[in-house]
Amino acid sequence: MTSIKDFADKYQEATNYFENLVKSLKSTDLDTKAPGEWSARQIIHHMADSEAQSYARLRRILAEPEGSVIQGYDEGAWAESKNLGYEELEITHSFNVTIAVRNASADLIRRMSLTDLEKYGTHTERGKFTINDWLKAYSNHPLDHGSQLERAIKGLP
Repeated sequence: MTSIKDFADKYQEATNYFENLVKSLKSTDLDTKAPGEWSARQIIHHMADSEAQSYARLRRILAEPEGSVIQGYDEGAWAESKNLGYEELEITHSFNVTIAVRNASADLIRRMSLTDLEKYGTHTERGKFTINDWLKAYSNHPLDHGSQLERAIKGLP
């Protein structure tokens, strides 16, 4: 990519893809799952938690001294936590969180310069984590889980 606009456009396209996909779901789709994978409901709750983490990570990298700690988390444990309700809670709030934090992050991406791409934090699991790394991971995140969601509603691995 050659410009911040290119990065922002790719990020926004992924958000729009996921938003349209979830809006196309029927209530009967939510708890169908592929063998050994998450249901559509679980994927949507995961997206909210993960995107909320990404929202904070981007801001931390932009605002704090380089190398600041970026805390990882065990997404599998979050998905299995009965308290977090991935298997039974309605998806409306989680879906709204996902879209809101992605749109807010897109606003920040549009404000960045190409030199900002090298700013970094230290991820507790991955080590040095630049904004460029962040963009690669989170620009693809809705696409990866969107594909997973499509397989889930078809019950296909």
